Amino acid sequence: MNNKRIILGLFLTYFVFAILLNSVGTVILQVINNYDVSKSSASILEAIKDLSIAAVSFFVASLLPRLGFKNAMLTGLAIVTAGCVMMPLVPSFATTELLFLCIGVAFALVKVSVYSSVGLVTDDPRHHASLLNSIEGFFMVGVLSGSWVFGFFIDSSDPRSPSWLQTYWVLAALCLVVFLLLLSTPFDEGPAAARGTVKDDFSAMLKLVVKPLVCVYVISAFLFVLIEQGIGTWLPTFNNEILKLPTAMSVQVTSIFAASAALGRLGAGVIMRRVHWYPVVNCCVLGVGLLVVVSLPLADNVVANPYVSWSNAPIAAYIFPLLGLFLAPIYPAINSVMLSSLPKQQHAAMTGLLVIFSALGGSTGSRITAVVFEKFDGQFAFYLSLVPLAIVLVTLYFFKRGVDGRPAGMPAQAAAG
Repeated sequence: MNNKRIILGLFLTYFVFAILLNSVGTVILQVINNYDVSKSSASILEAIKDLSIAAVSFFVASLLPRLGFKNAMLTGLAIVTAGCVMMPLVPSFATTELLFLCIGVAFALVKVSVYSSVGLVTDDPRHHASLLNSIEGFFMVGVLSGSWVFGFFIDSSDPRSPSWLQTYWVLAALCLVVFLLLLSTPFDEGPAAARGTVKDDFSAMLKLVVKPLVCVYVISAFLFVLIEQGIGTWLPTFNNEILKLPTAMSVQVTSIFAASAALGRLGAGVIMRRVHWYPVVNCCVLGVGLLVVVSLPLADNVVANPYVSWSNAPIAAYIFPLLGLFLAPIYPAINSVMLSSLPKQQHAAMTGLLVIFSALGGSTGSRITAVVFEKFDGQFAFYLSLVPLAIVLVTLYFFKRGVDGRPAGMPAQAAAG
């Protein structure tokens, strides 16, 4: 088995889905302009994506070792390729809803497969944490790339122009390339093969969630994704309506968020080879809170400038997205700690639970932000992120206590970061 080729396939698969998943903020802005839908109606795209991820993960995650992780990733790529092709051929809000349903179903298959495959190509918890952070860091590189790809096709002079739909031909071609790479890559999945019946596998996944450590873990993941998706999804609209930036620039400026997140995750992958995960993650949470408090007042009373450019944009457009530097390392760090504490045969089931609660958190965060944004304004909506952020500090404390306590049935490496 060629581990390097497999790892490349995991990186590229995650890269493709980074663009598709995180395009929801850009697409929300475009459908508001193109299809005359309200903000709250447009936010249904996030819910469609996240709820389909949660539903498919619940019913399928424990079965993936039987289907095969490689086969699951190939299936996911085939589904989103078809969805991308439909966007420019049948342009409508209904098609957009169908696309995000495809993205949600496919990502449920892909994320469980990628996370479970990391355990097959790593030898110890620190290597696991490093590789997972690197893959998640490359995910943010995909988010960064997506902002510029969509920005290239968006016509700022005509908000109703359908030119942005041409982006999906590029994405369909990229999906096809990654599909062919995975198809031609041998992958030995023996160590993660299912040992019992289908009923046993599903029951084992449900039993995991009643463990106190797992409960604290999924709450932490839920709250983190609630914060990240609430900010990430509505950042283009915040840039456009609060900071008065042109549509294309509003999308492109979000690349700062993606770039800082990529740097944060890749940097954390290096740091956590030498430093315990808990102080690193706590510093990250405090850093996010500090940046929210410092940067949002800079968005007060911004006046529209018809000649705005990168050189004279409001300073908040550059400072606020930097919170990605501190926000991004939290999620892969706690995921790696949790997965490293379990046998490889349980990674798919545990990742299934992670994906379910992450999807529910993302949908909840986006919906709350949409409603508050519409009723009040974007600044107040983003200030509210401080509430779940404070709760995350508490849940992380109990998560560390649970990991250090190593409940019965969990191996000693659970304490490693």
